[in-house]
Amino acid sequence: MPDAPLQSATTTLDASTPITMQRILLATDFSSVSEAALHYSLSIARTYGAKVYLLHVVGAEPLQFLSGDAQQRALEDAWRNAQRHMTDLLIAGHLEGVDHQVLVEQGDVWQVLSRKIDDLHINLLVIGTHARGRVGKLLLGSVAETIFRQASCPVLLVGPHSMHVSERTPQQPILFCTGFSAHSLRAGGYALSLAQHNAAQLVLLYVSKESPVTDADRQRIASDAKARLASLLPAGTQFSVPPQTIVEFGTAPERILEVAQKLKPGLIVLGVRQPVGFARRFKWATAYEVVANAPCPVLTVRMTTE
Repeated sequence: MPDAPLQSATTTLDASTPITMQRILLATDFSSVSEAALHYSLSIARTYGAKVYLLHVVGAEPLQFLSGDAQQRALEDAWRNAQRHMTDLLIAGHLEGVDHQVLVEQGDVWQVLSRKIDDLHINLLVIGTHARGRVGKLLLGSVAETIFRQASCPVLLVGPHSMHVSERTPQQPILFCTGFSAHSLRAGGYALSLAQHNAAQLVLLYVSKESPVTDADRQRIASDAKARLASLLPAGTQFSVPPQTIVEFGTAPERILEVAQKLKPGLIVLGVRQPVGFARRFKWATAYEVVANAPCPVLTVRMTTE
């Protein structure tokens, strides 16, 4: 989420094209983190009238030393286990009113996910995450970075510090973090849509890397940035709660997390890009740090750049 020059032309968030979230894919291993991710998936599905696909992937490695018959039995056991979990959810009423389908597949996790995203025309991928140190590791292990970089649809990451869905309300703020770049503004369309659908406040955050020497310089930079944040909102857009603009100074992940701790948003929205070359790992590590430590889920919308 790098800064773009404040003097460049302002572009508003696109409110003319409806955000589509009709097919949601949840990758699950039925852990507690996956259960939290499921509840967020169901919340969004009810908001947009979407179908939820619950996908459990049996990795290829645990089965590679088994015979063909043993592999088939292992897959059948995984399928029965998945069905038991779904039955429990149905009995508890969690799936009430939500169109859903259970899928169990064998193979490389990312290859299966990628194929399902394309075959099912998925609009949103949801995954749970575990934190290991400052930078989070996705629940899906070694494919974490691949998913984060290559998923062709937005990815909702439910981290280890996310509040349980029962502890939040739909009206919690949506925190949209932008550096005014093209990829962050694309993500802003999702933030705008979610805020409107949930009658929630949209909070626009810009983190400046500048280090103003005087209070006057700080106030000038903040004033200019706030004006530009406000100009991102399309004219005539109706909000249930007036939007808020915030400008911070420093390192993006730290400031984003500080603001999130104060505001207690229901969601953080980030635009992320896949740079090539030297900067790749650094830029993805920045997004990982937010995901691993955020007090709420993080929606990442990817754009590939050279």
